[in-house]
Amino acid sequence: MKVDLFDFHLPEELIAQTPLEDRTSSRLMVLDKETGEIKHDIFKHIKEHFKAGDALVLNDTRVLPARLFGEKEGTGAKIEVLLLKQQEGDKWETLIKPAKRVKEGTVITFGDGLLSATCIGEAEHGGRLLEFSYEGIFYEVLDRLGEMPLPPYIKEQLDDKERYQTVFAKERGSAAAPTAGLHFTEELLEEIRAMGVHIAFITLHVGLGTFRPVSVEDLTEHDMHAEYYQMSEGTANLLNEVRKQGGKIISVGTTSTRTLETIARDHDGQFEAASGWTDIFIFPGFEFKAIDGMITNFHLPKSTLIMLISALAGRENVLHAYNTAVEERYRFFSFGDAMLIK
Repeated sequence: MKVDLFDFHLPEELIAQTPLEDRTSSRLMVLDKETGEIKHDIFKHIKEHFKAGDALVLNDTRVLPARLFGEKEGTGAKIEVLLLKQQEGDKWETLIKPAKRVKEGTVITFGDGLLSATCIGEAEHGGRLLEFSYEGIFYEVLDRLGEMPLPPYIKEQLDDKERYQTVFAKERGSAAAPTAGLHFTEELLEEIRAMGVHIAFITLHVGLGTFRPVSVEDLTEHDMHAEYYQMSEGTANLLNEVRKQGGKIISVGTTSTRTLETIARDHDGQFEAASGWTDIFIFPGFEFKAIDGMITNFHLPKSTLIMLISALAGRENVLHAYNTAVEERYRFFSFGDAMLIK
């Protein structure tokens, strides 16, 4: 299957650069995955599309302020570091700009010496392994010195770091936000609970592979980066009971979807407490075992994310919906509007 089949024209001015003040005021496109029918709504009304006994599954990962700006010891050369994945102890897999300036043994200092890192080797895709040194608690130092790793298509500075976190963000470790969840407020979640809809949480720490373009012509040759996930026994039992009682399981975002489908695929369609690394790549032809619908944002052309939702709703339905979104001036990507596939 060719990657070009998932292309569409997106005017640059439709890429949302800043979040709306009210999370729930984003627009909502509702797409019927069977018929392709499209309806337009506002996100605060999304509860009208759920029924008592359904389950909404959210990703509670918390984004690290993982972008650091430092200097190369000895020369003072400016170095940008992006934390990707923690190895044992204080060793991290990172991306560095400019990478050519950082060889094994290079020391980088941050915040007038509050934090330093020594390059101990190379990582995949041109990355570097760094070992950090500091006084106190690493995450507290990171909160002081780090910046949010906003996607490359967002050019504006973010005034409030918390606006790139979901209101239910809890488990630290993500390099990017699970952006479909950014539309929820605590008040809206309480209203949904009050309807008898179950709210369940899983964790998937989003890696930078989310933004990595598909560089092959045939998408079956694309390799996904592995990302860490976990599901508790309580969530697994809840979702199995929802399924048993005939309720629908609606995932919030592609990250929740990939986690749920990974676990269901590994356990004959059932949910079990599990953790590990997933590199599942979902594209048309995939047989869904876990979800009945999903909430998602509008994604990049030719991305693995638009391929995933095309697997659920059909490529032609999705491309028609995306072309409609462009015509209707929907806002795209991380801080943009939402789609419900049902």
